[in-house]
Amino acid sequence: MKVSIITATYNSEKTVRDTLISVATQTYKNVEHLIVDGNSKDRTLDIVREFPHVSGAVSEKDSGIYDAMNKGIARASGDIIAILNSDDFYANENVIAKVVKAFQNSQAQAIYGDLNYVDADDTSKIIRRWKSGAFKADRFKWGWMPPHPSFFVRKELYQQFGNFNTVLRSAADYELMLRFLYRNHASAQHLPELLVNMRTGGNSNSSLKNRLRANREDRRAWQLNEVKPYFFTLWLKPLRKIPQYF
Repeated sequence: MKVSIITATYNSEKTVRDTLISVATQTYKNVEHLIVDGNSKDRTLDIVREFPHVSGAVSEKDSGIYDAMNKGIARASGDIIAILNSDDFYANENVIAKVVKAFQNSQAQAIYGDLNYVDADDTSKIIRRWKSGAFKADRFKWGWMPPHPSFFVRKELYQQFGNFNTVLRSAADYELMLRFLYRNHASAQHLPELLVNMRTGGNSNSSLKNRLRANREDRRAWQLNEVKPYFFTLWLKPLRKIPQYF
């Protein structure tokens, strides 16, 4: 099985090296790593050029990170597609091998695992562990979601159900997982392994205003996918979002 990993970058020189190293050192080698850059003004592309494992890189103006991800999906030739952000990195060199084995040993259309939030400057310092747990579609009604950087999907799901909805600015990843797993009943399986380390921070959590906007977008994602959340979720959702992205 060929795995396509898409990394969207924009002025990512401070963090992208860790991302690139974590892919380059994977023991599973049938990997296509695609870099979609938003016309960076720093040394991001110079750093990317240092890594011969990169299968392709494009740098051009885009309409945001989800637009960049969609460009990567259009270029991907793998059986499995993963998104790895430019400030995230795989937890160890066996992540892709374990994910591929999980696909081979199951009929799942999506595999997801666990994630650690780490300090932005000292990545050895764990801020929070995200153990996502077994998949049950109704958990979405409680505001649950798999960690998106640990979410590996058969390409056929994108072909059947579409790419990221770029109308959403911070919740397109959540909406896509709702669309795949809840609305269209794609099969998913939890791999109980730490797959990704994610630096703390991010646009959806950079200010109270952005947090509130992110939660409004999550509710819009429910509406788009005809999800009727449990009553208390409407109040719990903002509380869940704050520790998840901060």
